[in-house]
Amino acid sequence: MGGSSCGPGAHLVHLRPPHFAFPGHHPGDLGPHSGPALLVSLASEVQDLHLAQRKEMASGFSKGPTLGLLPDVPSLMETLSYSYCYVGIMTGPFFRYRTYLDWLEQPFPGAVPSLRPLLRRAWPAPLFGLLFLLSSHLFPLEAVREDAFYARPLPARLFYMIPVFFAFRMRFYVAWIAAECGCIAAGFGAYPVAAKARAGGGPTLQCPPPSSPEKAASLEYDYETIRNIDCYSTDFCVRVRDGMRYWNMTVQWWLAQYIYKNAPFRSYVLRSAWTMLLSAYWHGLHPGYYLSFLTIPLCLAAEGRLESALRGRLSPGGQKAWDWVHWFLKMRAYDYMCMGFVLLSMGDTLRYWASIYFCIHLLALAVLGLGLALGGGSPSRRKTASQATSLAPEKLREE
Repeated sequence: MGGSSCGPGAHLVHLRPPHFAFPGHHPGDLGPHSGPALLVSLASEVQDLHLAQRKEMASGFSKGPTLGLLPDVPSLMETLSYSYCYVGIMTGPFFRYRTYLDWLEQPFPGAVPSLRPLLRRAWPAPLFGLLFLLSSHLFPLEAVREDAFYARPLPARLFYMIPVFFAFRMRFYVAWIAAECGCIAAGFGAYPVAAKARAGGGPTLQCPPPSSPEKAASLEYDYETIRNIDCYSTDFCVRVRDGMRYWNMTVQWWLAQYIYKNAPFRSYVLRSAWTMLLSAYWHGLHPGYYLSFLTIPLCLAAEGRLESALRGRLSPGGQKAWDWVHWFLKMRAYDYMCMGFVLLSMGDTLRYWASIYFCIHLLALAVLGLGLALGGGSPSRRKTASQATSLAPEKLREE
């Protein structure tokens, strides 16, 4: 396999993932999975290869295959083939060149399962699609742009952002599940479970490729490398920080790897703000994107300060109650930020937020102030052992 870690399948099933362009959104809104993101990743992989070669020359001896390292620099034709690979060209997910190469070089593609994993992944999509149609019909977004909406009582205006964000999640769940199914149908992104693959990044453990079809068929595979959405964890994780991790997962890996880690700041909150700013730019120039994305760092700072100041002092029962309240507020924060993402214009977004008195901004500022007054540390300095991760921790992955 030319230095690969564990090879995925490369079934010759030329299915193009469906093109999803939901009402009110463009295909590009699904995240930076297009050519530029792929080429940024490829440039980094080539740089890693050159660095490894220089270290090898300096040390005077050759090492064995390194996990995730390219065997050589791809040619122009190979680069173009990767950039325009039919898998994920419309709706993602993002994948590295190493993942693409492993798919092409799989010696026993017929041994890699695709039908059963595809059916397991696809079954919730019809339900999510029906829920999207129902919620968007009962609570149309266009109503928020009408003057009559602002004559409604405050509780009604506050409530409206909840079904709007619900419809938003349902349509993206359908789109990303369908995109993942396109990859699974082609056997793209399958690695042995023993490789412990991460969404976007691929295998984290080295394992030898199978030497025969029988050995390949005996392995257990998963498609975590191209998993783009964890619907359960998106809805039920506790913190704003975790909510980002389980949404558009392959792109989150890309943002963390190439934007967050290279941000010109040391502070977790400032690095997150830098990442959100560039993510907003990638989505487009609509002011609503910037208003929404740049509210996230404020929420991160607020939840981090207060959690580090108070949660550890509570009893186990108190911590469980804290997590439920934290989860509720996390969902309301995302409801609030979603309105900017779907209304797009500055006028419409600020008009809606003003009608509910910028409640999440004010609440986040109050929580941040309370956390600072109580001596809470910054989010980047908290010990992970004391962090609340989910209402159902067994469902979530390690950070």
